[in-house]
Amino acid sequence: MDMPLLDWKVELIRDIAAELGSDDASFGRGGEPLADAARELSTIAGDLTRHEIAPDQSCITKVEALIQRAYEGMAASFDSAALTGWRRIFTDASIVIALVNSALSPVTAIGRLDRAIIIAGAAGPSRLELVQHLITKIQNECAVRPTFSITPSPDPLHTISEVTLASARRQIPVLSTPPSLMPFQNKYSRAPFILRGFATDWPAMNEHPWSSAEYLRRVAGPGRVVPVEVGQDYRSDEWSQKLMDWDDFLASIDLSDACPASTTKDVLYLAQHNLMMQFPALRDDICVPDYVYASLSDADFPGYKPPGNDDQLVINAWLGPLGTLSPAHTDPYHNFYVQVVGEKTVWLAPAESLPSMYPYPPRKSAASPADSNDTCMANTSRMDVFTDDKEGSLKEFPAFWQNVYPNAMYATLHPGDMLFFPAGWWHAMRSESVSFSVSMWF
Repeated sequence: MDMPLLDWKVELIRDIAAELGSDDASFGRGGEPLADAARELSTIAGDLTRHEIAPDQSCITKVEALIQRAYEGMAASFDSAALTGWRRIFTDASIVIALVNSALSPVTAIGRLDRAIIIAGAAGPSRLELVQHLITKIQNECAVRPTFSITPSPDPLHTISEVTLASARRQIPVLSTPPSLMPFQNKYSRAPFILRGFATDWPAMNEHPWSSAEYLRRVAGPGRVVPVEVGQDYRSDEWSQKLMDWDDFLASIDLSDACPASTTKDVLYLAQHNLMMQFPALRDDICVPDYVYASLSDADFPGYKPPGNDDQLVINAWLGPLGTLSPAHTDPYHNFYVQVVGEKTVWLAPAESLPSMYPYPPRKSAASPADSNDTCMANTSRMDVFTDDKEGSLKEFPAFWQNVYPNAMYATLHPGDMLFFPAGWWHAMRSESVSFSVSMWF
């Protein structure tokens, strides 16, 4: 049965309608279709608050249509003003729908709000904080948050021996002690290195164990949704992406206290996702090293541009089962990569290896983004650096073996290990067990 909106929900929807109406000029800079959508959402949101008995279903249907229009607008936007505007429409429309649905279907409402974060980055003034607050409020009012108590478990460190790779001649250097900030800036930032056990004091490895499915469920609370990759290798034609329930994803991997694993045959990988934006409590479980705030030499990295957010720092999570991998590719940022749970084999090669790395060709011009699937593949190698068929690889990729192999490096990361490598370096990762890692681009 339909239910009237609570007073606080009515006030919030009215505030959103008023803000959309007052920002008409900024939406106009993104084009008339965007401005029309903003005016329409403002009007519909206002109409929703005028129904004393229950929100009108026709209004709800119109908001649903606006969410779809905003999604399509984001996909088709090449102008920053238009993209920002459509993200704002997607976010505000998702908040409105979540507020309307939260009493009758709190899990659906929470999923709507998660999508605002995942798909649109919760764009808009203070919208991320608002979405996070609403998720917690809906969970507390309409659902039961699971409890958590620490269960002692065996020390997981060094459960897998070092893995060697045929595609690399050298091992990644290991520093015996962490360098201070100035030596890092002036010397060590020029090449990769590993600090063994650097993060063993993190809460994520102690009182808030990321190896515990029970803890990860409690931190998130019920109803959460996350983006995952489906398939072992994003170069494969069978690879895809989808949104799925956080609890279902945790059930698909063999964490220390997990329930029996799900029967899915798909390899599921939460990869390169800002999980801490969704679950802010996880941010308190890590300790960002001071190194990420270093001012690295322009002479060593001419033209380098750090991430464009306020912190100039992007923290991503990587969680998946044995065998998940990231093929050899490059990223435009310096990277501190911390192994929190399990083991992972790493392969690295200098940026100047590009001519012999057999990258995929750049995306050709297309009528629309949907006309091509290789938008992000120009930074990725066709060479499988984890191959066991060296003879076949020599025939197919001879320049790699002649020019890259002599300078390539490898290592196995264990829980608590931190790896650094500079921007532009080729790198590949393979999980040797259930693995939870954190990358910090700066």
